[in-house]
Amino acid sequence: MKLMERVKRYSLRTEKTYYYWIRFFIRFHRMQHPANMAGNEVRQFLEYLALERHVAAATQNQALNAIVFLYRHVLDQPLGEVGNFSRAKRPKRLPLVLSHQEVKMCLSICPAPCS
Repeated sequence: MKLMERVKRYSLRTEKTYYYWIRFFIRFHRMQHPANMAGNEVRQFLEYLALERHVAAATQNQALNAIVFLYRHVLDQPLGEVGNFSRAKRPKRLPLVLSHQEVKMCLSICPAPCS
């Protein structure tokens, strides 16, 4: 793959992923050359991913990183201002441990070891 030079030290998996997102971006804009597009088209694409495709936040960030790479290292031209765009929602995380108060409450319900 000539898109990225191996001197960038990206893993082969990253290269393939970036290649996928760059192709997707170009196809989304009906095969328009990226050099003729700018921040507005990138914003439209990222909003499409979040609002229509319902991708995860990490996936949307990965697509953005691929496009930034395209403009910075392949086209060697500024991307321009992307502006505000709808972000994919990050999932709510459950706590991994109980708080001190939650442990006290659990122990007050069953103070002796249950057999």
